[in-house]
Amino acid sequence: MKPETAAIHAGNFPDETNHPAIQSITTATTFDRSTPGQHLYTRASNPNRDALENVLAQLEFGAEAAAFSSGNAAGMAVMQALKPGSHVIMPADMYHGLRWQINALFKDILDISYVDLTQLLELENHIKSTTALIWVETPSNPLLTVTDITSICEIAHRRNIKVVCDNTLASPVCQNPLNLGADIVMHSTTKWLGGHSDILGGALITKEKDEFWETIRNVQRLGGAVPSPFDCYMLVRSIKTLYYRMRGHLFNTEKLTLFLSNHPKVEKVFYPGLLSHPGHDIAQKQMNGYGALFSFLVKGGAAEADKVVAGLNYFTHATSLGGVESLIERRASVEGPDTKTPQNLLRVSVGLEHIEDLISDMDSALAVI
Repeated sequence: MKPETAAIHAGNFPDETNHPAIQSITTATTFDRSTPGQHLYTRASNPNRDALENVLAQLEFGAEAAAFSSGNAAGMAVMQALKPGSHVIMPADMYHGLRWQINALFKDILDISYVDLTQLLELENHIKSTTALIWVETPSNPLLTVTDITSICEIAHRRNIKVVCDNTLASPVCQNPLNLGADIVMHSTTKWLGGHSDILGGALITKEKDEFWETIRNVQRLGGAVPSPFDCYMLVRSIKTLYYRMRGHLFNTEKLTLFLSNHPKVEKVFYPGLLSHPGHDIAQKQMNGYGALFSFLVKGGAAEADKVVAGLNYFTHATSLGGVESLIERRASVEGPDTKTPQNLLRVSVGLEHIEDLISDMDSALAVI
């Protein structure tokens, strides 16, 4: 199946006697054990989660997927699967929620280094005999840094180091890291996969069902940070429209970033689809589209950036990304006092409103500074 077809059919397992066109929600927490091979307990397995994991694995060209209750729960499962004392290399620019989790919960368990992964020599210089994992996030959040996945994997695999790629910002539509050499892909399914700002979830997809993956599976089943049947059902429903939703998101993002990159009140736009982006050539090589999240610097400081946000009508001032509605926030304001994100940086998740409305709204808001 082509991905658009898999998105519709790979997560649909209707098995009721009246043959519905779509799979129903199975809310049972426990199941009759008299038939061998049946589900036993919903923490370990559930028909709706099976359907979700099947479609996710197919969309990322993986061997198997594991669904979690949030993106952070998925990321934490990887860290929990590592042996204590393992060295982990994380990107210098990454989602602050996961960085916060790692620094708070794993600082005494794992040896963590934060490295600019665009500098391959610097990466190699940080590798130790105990390095077990390189975590890649590309494009990154919020600076949209682009990392060469294939080159990172070549460096890692020569030393038997696992590579996990957070593919949340790209979505399976725009990038497939397993095809570029990564061992595991992570998604916050809350974002583009959910697509409507109403489902919390996360997922990991593996290239091979090896020993490390089985450890992650045990973390999922025994730890129990799994999505509810209803959330799985809603995600499968949302994924059916993913490829066609993304076409609209990508179209709007291209137009809006081009507009802002030529605006006199804008200092800089961070988006790999722009020729001016330092990672554009790599993105062009490894991506099928450049995603629908970008950041830009307002000329001025935090006060000027806040004025722009306050002046908008069609961009909701909110955290997160990936919904049909456009979202915007001054990212440093939510990352805490130790953030390295510029105070005048605004992060934008581009929705499916008419592009002329979005451009007009942004132009009017920038006029106030």
